[in-house]
Amino acid sequence: MDIVIQKFGGSSVSNTENLFKVCKHIINEKLKRKSVIVVVSAQGNTTDKLIDEEKEIMAFASKREHDVLISVGEQITISKLVMCLEKLGYDAVSYLGFQLPIITDSNHGDANIISIDTTKILKDLNEDRIVVVAGFQGIDLEGNITTLGRGGSDTTAIALAAALGTHRCEIYKDVDGVYSEDPNTHSDAIKFDHISYDKMLYMANNGAQVLHNKCVALAKDYNVEIMVRSTFKDNCMGTIIS
Repeated sequence: MDIVIQKFGGSSVSNTENLFKVCKHIINEKLKRKSVIVVVSAQGNTTDKLIDEEKEIMAFASKREHDVLISVGEQITISKLVMCLEKLGYDAVSYLGFQLPIITDSNHGDANIISIDTTKILKDLNEDRIVVVAGFQGIDLEGNITTLGRGGSDTTAIALAAALGTHRCEIYKDVDGVYSEDPNTHSDAIKFDHISYDKMLYMANNGAQVLHNKCVALAKDYNVEIMVRSTFKDNCMGTIIS
């Protein structure tokens, strides 16, 4: 089975128009007879809004209930994306972290993935469905919802690639690759065609926002090549991290 894993960030799925743009990337792979798994973040600034609503109630909610609240955003995205795919004539199914399940430790707000049960995913792929998975979330051994912390949806995508033995993961963002500096504030920023895991880890540990260090470290451990690409630019070559 030739599996492609694609991950789309919050800006990529921020509204219905963008969700249909995401569908184009997914369908392009289906037309190549690939089996496609899609991991998504919450739409736009949904998570920030949920945190603001939490603070209207109390300044410091329990970590367990905080995770229950902020995991909601990805549920909205996966259902909307499946609806878009179905409207375009493609069979798709969505899963929250606990439905697979994605098992984590109990470190609420910054949980680590222990294992992923891929049984349902493989069954759906064998039946030619597109599988859409909520990033950023899992469930611990006590049955509590957990979240993976900053960059958690990227980490989910890499963990799925590792669990399935797929050595490549495409991560789509609102930038067309990895730059030496923020291209929005530095006109002389250099875009990398290729960068090593170690250099990307160094950049992530020193404030680069494009990928979180946990995601890159996991990719290095399991030899998963990362392709960072733009959702909004056609024929974007992006940056390979390997």
